Amino acid sequence: MAQAVLAVVSVLGKDQKGVVAQFATYMADRGINIEDIEQRVVRGFFVMDMLVDLKELNCDLTEIITGLIELGRKIEMEVRVHLHSERRQKKLALLVSKEPHCLQQLIDDTKHGKLHGKVVGVFANHADLEPVAKEAGLPFTWMSAEDGEGHFNWLHKKLAEVGADLVVLARYMRILPTRIVAAYRHRIINIHPSLLPYFPGAAPYKQAYESGVRVHGCTAHFVTEQLDEGPVILQDVFHINVGLDQLEDVKRKGLELEANVLSKAVQLYLDEELVVVEGKVIFKPGISRFLRQDQAANA
Repeated sequence: MAQAVLAVVSVLGKDQKGVVAQFATYMADRGINIEDIEQRVVRGFFVMDMLVDLKELNCDLTEIITGLIELGRKIEMEVRVHLHSERRQKKLALLVSKEPHCLQQLIDDTKHGKLHGKVVGVFANHADLEPVAKEAGLPFTWMSAEDGEGHFNWLHKKLAEVGADLVVLARYMRILPTRIVAAYRHRIINIHPSLLPYFPGAAPYKQAYESGVRVHGCTAHFVTEQLDEGPVILQDVFHINVGLDQLEDVKRKGLELEANVLSKAVQLYLDEELVVVEGKVIFKPGISRFLRQDQAANA
């Protein structure tokens, strides 16, 4: 029996009738078998992932891909085709300052196979975390941000040099300039130590402690030009025992949660389980489930 030649066809756009039928008919007419399908409608947007087998394809692969994209264009849908044989690890650039907890979590989760990407560099505005990166065998480089313009010119150049697919702000305590944000649109993930939109800006743990709230948390979000207002990926909470917990207790609980939430958000991105639509994150579990099934079948 011929080995399957698998690909994932992803379709995204405003919900309308007949989308599945049109793509299924297109596939069948060209000898493509649909192995599995995941679809959902979220906030009026249609999201579909189709696992297809191309081994009985009766025409050129390039023609198929071009035709799928053209079909999507006709019905105002975005179409992407992912060939399993051509999948590669995404490249991660980690940005840090002085706090080690997020960097260490990302290192640990990468080591244990939870993050399906490759860290191509750790970039910083201080030298403090060089020993952490070096111990993990990661390239580390830093430049002071006293000259802000010079620092960001250096950083922009470094990100381009390593070909970063995703930039992770692992408690990097600088605000990125517009030119970097624009160059990596929806490819920069930050962790903010509050449940946005509450307590934005500086010292959110202090704000929460002084306000007397009993529940606080953190938010992993994509970075945009508007500070702390980018599309939210994940949020989680911890409880404050008002009257007993001191500010340091609040910070300790928060730092542990920050690291976990940031790493989970990075994992979702690397596994292609999310997409940004009109400023909101929509989850799409199809691709990751298909990949796990394929890996299990080949184990």
